[in-house]
Amino acid sequence: MEKILNRRWTLPSPETKIHQVIIPRHGSDGCNFLLNTVPDLGHGARDMKNKGKCFYVVRDDLLHSLINGNKARKLDGLIPLIEDHSVTDVVTCGGCQSAHTAAIAVLCAERGIASHLLLRGEQPEILTGYNLMSTLYGNVTYVPRNIYADRENMLKDYAKSLAGNSGSVISFGNITQNSSTTEFSTANLMEFDVSRSDRNLQRKFLIVNEGAGDSVALLGMIRLVQYLSQSHLLGKDRALKFVIDAGTGTTAVGLGLAALCLGLPWEVHAVMLADKIDGYKQQEDRLISEFQNHFNVQFSDHNINEDGGIVYWVERGRPRRFGNVLEGEVEACQQIAQQTGILVDPVYTLAAWETAMLLSSKEDDRESEVVMLHTGGTLGMFGLAQRYRNYFGMLQKGPNCS
Repeated sequence: MEKILNRRWTLPSPETKIHQVIIPRHGSDGCNFLLNTVPDLGHGARDMKNKGKCFYVVRDDLLHSLINGNKARKLDGLIPLIEDHSVTDVVTCGGCQSAHTAAIAVLCAERGIASHLLLRGEQPEILTGYNLMSTLYGNVTYVPRNIYADRENMLKDYAKSLAGNSGSVISFGNITQNSSTTEFSTANLMEFDVSRSDRNLQRKFLIVNEGAGDSVALLGMIRLVQYLSQSHLLGKDRALKFVIDAGTGTTAVGLGLAALCLGLPWEVHAVMLADKIDGYKQQEDRLISEFQNHFNVQFSDHNINEDGGIVYWVERGRPRRFGNVLEGEVEACQQIAQQTGILVDPVYTLAAWETAMLLSSKEDDRESEVVMLHTGGTLGMFGLAQRYRNYFGMLQKGPNCS
């Protein structure tokens, strides 16, 4: 694992802030939160036993103004590979308000790499949020839903059409084998810069799966967990329940894999938002298998949970079709923002917040502590406000704590 993590990264440092959310006993009706921005991580939840419920929040939503949360983590190890293999163009896809496509667009533009973004559905009347960022930084094409349903072939066909007869199309499976234990140096960078300056350089198109659902995206999560497990932070010996919202499920698998590799007594609880449990388990198996093959590592089964995997896949408290917002959820986000300064959204991070609250209420003996990884998604609120005008218009009345 040390060799695997000895590489160049997109983020200058894996550092992130850790805050603590306290639910006082007198606020058991759920209408009161307190935020501790400097928690005593050595004692934390154990010292809160007589004060109320609490859980930690890893503030990855603060990593970057445009590329925050799990998108920054999943691209942490991915972008340097793109650079070091002289990729000239990246092809990927996502929903209309995809934070993933916006992140790819921004990071590629900063490096002189062209990004081609296939967005599901129709172009909105007014561009806003992540959709606007994707359009400003990348090359956006809107794809009918029936074609988008077959993402794999859609990406391959589009990349081939762009490459034509003179370019080449590759995937991460083509490049991770040769770079699994490569130590990148200044010499590598100089070689890359020279090749990029060659005007006759053949265009090389790299396909990145929806949501960066590739095994290389797990590297950034392992780096994050290695950072968090330092003794002055969460440590290696504490029993923790990590909570995360799951879109593609890649981030959750990365957390679980990191805990497995580093021998940590951490459980990963992922709230299923975009698929059924069978789909997420298949994703888990695929990513683990690809990671083992690409990076030539083997894992023992001693940290496999009773469900037969490394992630506990959790049903959402209020099921609905993915992307839909239900009554009262925007007000709940408003309440959390006003009382803690933490912005969650109704589609993704509110589900993780509610699950963290539920788990913390069950841990009365404090044998385990609960940690929510805030995956960001801030700009997605603009797109939701455009789509759900009635719900957001009700915010003028203020949150209802009945």
